[in-house]
Amino acid sequence: MTPQGSIRRRLFFQLAGVAAVLSLTFFFVVRSVAERAAEGTQDEILAASATAIADSLRSENGGVTLDLPYSALSMLGSVSEDRVFYRVTADGKTLTGYDDLPLPTGGRQTGQTIVETLTYRGDELRAVSVLRPLGSFSAQQDVVVTVAQTREGLEAISRRITATATAVGGGFFLLATALSLWAARTALAPLERLTGAVTRRGPKDLRPVDAIAPAELVPLVTALNGFMSRLRASLLRTEDFIAEAAHRVRTPLATVRAQAEVTHRKLNKPEHKQAIREMIRAIDESSRSAGQMLDHAMVTFRTDSMDRDALDLSALTRETCSQLVPTADLKDISITTDCGPDPVPFEGDRILLQAALLNILDNAIKYSPADSHISVSLRTREDLILSVADEGRGFDDLDLPRLANRYQRGSNTGDIVGSGLGLTIASDVAGAHGGRLIIAQNPKGVGACVSLVLPH
Repeated sequence: MTPQGSIRRRLFFQLAGVAAVLSLTFFFVVRSVAERAAEGTQDEILAASATAIADSLRSENGGVTLDLPYSALSMLGSVSEDRVFYRVTADGKTLTGYDDLPLPTGGRQTGQTIVETLTYRGDELRAVSVLRPLGSFSAQQDVVVTVAQTREGLEAISRRITATATAVGGGFFLLATALSLWAARTALAPLERLTGAVTRRGPKDLRPVDAIAPAELVPLVTALNGFMSRLRASLLRTEDFIAEAAHRVRTPLATVRAQAEVTHRKLNKPEHKQAIREMIRAIDESSRSAGQMLDHAMVTFRTDSMDRDALDLSALTRETCSQLVPTADLKDISITTDCGPDPVPFEGDRILLQAALLNILDNAIKYSPADSHISVSLRTREDLILSVADEGRGFDDLDLPRLANRYQRGSNTGDIVGSGLGLTIASDVAGAHGGRLIIAQNPKGVGACVSLVLPH
């Protein structure tokens, strides 16, 4: 397996990326809030200065007088080294201050305080204007008091704030990066412990893993334990198969060897024909046992991970029956299929279903007499019922379900070569598809009737 990157590295970079985004967000938020706070402080001082000047205005003899308070402008000089400008106008006429200092723009309402940023003599200023009515109703004048200050001090504060935010953000990023590396290692520690617990096991140790794991790894541990359980069962079945194959194949082959020796010694005697017949029977038994044991092993292993393909069970039945027509013809046995004119959809494993039907049909042909008939029918009811009925010797046994067990044969089959695995294979296939195998006498007369019942 080719590794596709490192989870630890990926997790580290993701956490470090999140830390970088948070650091940048922190930097911009702190800078923005601090600058707004500094600008708001400057505006409040300018507004206090303008208000103090406006409070010093007096209306005398139809005119406006002003005793400019020293504190109104001194409070601005104490904050920074910025230059301060002011202008007081009554009905548009300058009473005192800088004549060219711009008046506030936009609509004006009496009692309004206007805050704006403007350019004056090549410098950017922050200006606050206070609008006050002065005088009696008949001789009322609109007085505008404007106080402005340059922004060098505010920019210096902004630079200090930026430097501080940069240092704090950088420190936060470095700390978060170190914590990200620690978090990545810590998060993967249970996986490393689980890997170590499995790696230290021997090749035959298939016990369930009982290591303590976080909730995210529980599905992995469960799947691993399930896999090892299936692997253990599969190995046990493989061992059983090898033992059974050795037992079922060696004995007939030993018979073949013994009979061959007897035939060699009796080459000129009449008994050699009987010996040859025994050899043929032993060879047939050996071949059939080996073939059916292989079929059974294939079914056993395939049911663990069988395919679920969309099939036409009617077409599959006709195709499988046609494969055994030549074998049936040797005994002059006719096979008829009654599957209906319409397709019968079914989701299942094609190979397993063919193996089951082939074994059922093979038994029917083997135990049926010459010049007989085998009927294969497919019916759709609550379940799909695929039945094979013959005109053979049937079953003498009262306990018919036991015939689906391995190596179990009827009491009336001793004179016919067989291994006792055909019905076992069919039963296993039916069970793998959620169905069952029904073994019964032929309801229409002598013979047997074996049915695969599959869920529809």
